[in-house]
Amino acid sequence: MKEAMTAINSRKEKVEYYSKKGIRTAECVSPGHPDKVCDQISDGLLDEYLRQDPESRVAIETMGGHGHIYITGEVTSCAKVDVKNIVQNIYSEIGYSDELEIHINIVHQSPEIAQGVDTGGAGDQGIMVGYACDENEEMIPQELYLARQLMKNLPKGFGPDAKSQVTLGENGKVDTVVISAQHLEGADFTPLRILAETLEPKHIHINPTGEFVVGGFTADTGLTGRKLAVDNYGPQIPIGGGCFSGKDATKVDRSAAYMARRIAVDYLRKENAHEVLVKLAYSIGVAEPVMAIAIIDNRTEVNLLGSNEYDLTPRGIISFLKLKKPMYLETAKHGHFGSSCVWDK
Repeated sequence: MKEAMTAINSRKEKVEYYSKKGIRTAECVSPGHPDKVCDQISDGLLDEYLRQDPESRVAIETMGGHGHIYITGEVTSCAKVDVKNIVQNIYSEIGYSDELEIHINIVHQSPEIAQGVDTGGAGDQGIMVGYACDENEEMIPQELYLARQLMKNLPKGFGPDAKSQVTLGENGKVDTVVISAQHLEGADFTPLRILAETLEPKHIHINPTGEFVVGGFTADTGLTGRKLAVDNYGPQIPIGGGCFSGKDATKVDRSAAYMARRIAVDYLRKENAHEVLVKLAYSIGVAEPVMAIAIIDNRTEVNLLGSNEYDLTPRGIISFLKLKKPMYLETAKHGHFGSSCVWDK
């Protein structure tokens, strides 16, 4: 009886805590969305470079649209990568059948950047944010979690290009669900409505502009790193650094963001907190961060600088999280946090 009452009180406390956040909205996109296609191509190429040469330095950007795709960036690696073949294979596996005209412009990393990274310093300046909360098993904001679940459970026959959006009311319950999904001519939208109804919203909007037959690069352009809020924690949580996809782990935009998430998850559990926000800041060419703090339940701030708890140098992060492995294509599909990655465990 006592344990049951404790659980009830805990749930009540959680509802009260998150209800104070007010109305919240987040969106998610499918792996076939043009921007996500570009993210996956950038990370698929990164994976192949790392598979052949774990010491590869990679910074690849992808832009596609209307039959053309452009791959550009800087790479220093011993790997011999068939870029065109990888690009076309990823594009086909996502669900598109058209052939792309692929343009490649990849050069070596600037030696001025390399001289700071070679000594163990950060590949750039920047502020990276990590976050974890107890709203769901993936430890991400509930509005983003639900929007992501809609995309992961998109009914067969829809896509590959699709988007979802979920709005929570002040009471934490779902107020509005929006689903826009590419479909065949004359398709019945009922499966999409049934999916939306699983969240029991007050309002549902399914393909609100009408038909969505033309999608992907045929309808729109895509660009690596344009879905930052989707890749991170939604629009309610601050975003610090740049995008993740196409960058090896010497770029703290990626590695320090993953480490910040790991610290947030650790502190969420050991402090039995509702939410933890972590901020790490770096200077280019300098190994140690210039700022490292964890904010617990928006009231307690822990200074992590000088602590022996974590090695926050780029080399320390790469070693601790084992970031030289080819594992990044999967992170580019549905978001980089709340999955089975080591920084979420």
